[in-house]
Amino acid sequence: MRQHDSLKVQEMASFPAMTDSKVSKRPIHHSPFTTHYSPFTPPLPYLRLSNRSSMTDRNDQSGSCPFGAQPQGTPGAVHYHDYLQLDAILGAQHPESAQGEAAHDEMLFIIIHQTYELWFKQLHHEADSVVAIMKKPAVNDNSPELQTVVHRLGRMAVILRVLVQQIDILETMTPMDFLDFRDLLRPASGFQSWQFKLLEAKLGLKYEYRHGKEYYTAQLRQAHIDLIKQAETEQSFLQLVNDWLERLPFFSDASAWTGFPTGPHPFWQEYKARYASSLAEGEKDNLSAFDAVFFEQREDHYTLSATANRAALFIMLYRGYPLLQLPFQLLNNLLEIDEQLSTWRHRHMNMVARMIGTRIGTGGSSGKDYLKGAADKHYIFREIAQLTSFLIERRRLPQLPTGIEEQLGFHK
Repeated sequence: MRQHDSLKVQEMASFPAMTDSKVSKRPIHHSPFTTHYSPFTPPLPYLRLSNRSSMTDRNDQSGSCPFGAQPQGTPGAVHYHDYLQLDAILGAQHPESAQGEAAHDEMLFIIIHQTYELWFKQLHHEADSVVAIMKKPAVNDNSPELQTVVHRLGRMAVILRVLVQQIDILETMTPMDFLDFRDLLRPASGFQSWQFKLLEAKLGLKYEYRHGKEYYTAQLRQAHIDLIKQAETEQSFLQLVNDWLERLPFFSDASAWTGFPTGPHPFWQEYKARYASSLAEGEKDNLSAFDAVFFEQREDHYTLSATANRAALFIMLYRGYPLLQLPFQLLNNLLEIDEQLSTWRHRHMNMVARMIGTRIGTGGSSGKDYLKGAADKHYIFREIAQLTSFLIERRRLPQLPTGIEEQLGFHK
């Protein structure tokens, strides 16, 4: 065994090992997004390399891959080829041009789109998991559950960046290469990707915001249409985020805001005055928008309530406080997901224009024009993105009362 494999990491002197008795004596802190008290999440236990070493030793007996840890023929042994179902995957490419004069680039075209659909499946896997967590009656903002939501949303953003980068590979196919097999694809089209439309619905794209909503499911199979319609009737992730934001409790107790103007929203009256003084002459109309977003009951096609908008803006303004860091990361990840979805749509649109110009798509759509309409309209988290219009400089922020600061800073 190599020397470093036998090392064990011991706790640092400044972080003594926590016993059960010490854990039980930790102070109880109120979570701003729940209606109950929850213990401050203790630090994650330090990793001990001794546990990892045993895994390394087992792997080293058969090489470096865990799939080869057991000899072939051992009952219950897992083989790499079988585990990944490579016979099914590698046998799933059937170029239409193979029936006549084979088009070399059709294989690339198939593999790229199959890869997209596999990534869409993974995005659904992540989206379903975060929806399930956020559906719980109360999600502690400082709990492993919210950390899991933030982590998986971040993973979704990274996957979407990969989808954008895959277009670079597809663009190595020239328009003439594509014409070698394009007519063989009719009426198949990327417009028939039901997984992508279903993902949009799960995240929160409302039917009212759909571009071409009168025919966006026209070319789908009925089973897939049913899935999308069902998702549109269920609580989307954005709706669950709205419910979570509405639980921010700091503004329900007016007595906590000593030194602020009296009224239904003590902090926000002071903040609005400071916001107004920060506006340039050409921005004065923002004040009426401020009232509409943060104080008025909005039309049904909006998802976030005025209460949720106030909470989200407060998180953005005071994200430096420990208790608001995870909530800020959650909101920021949603903006990143929207940005990557938008980037993917625009790259797709530009690629289509490069490949077919002004010709119609193989599925009968208007090609680039349809894609541009969808790219301009399909911003799922636009209501969160618009809140940046109402930020002010840090130096202008109102000083929070001591009691509020203590709640935000994990103080007892």
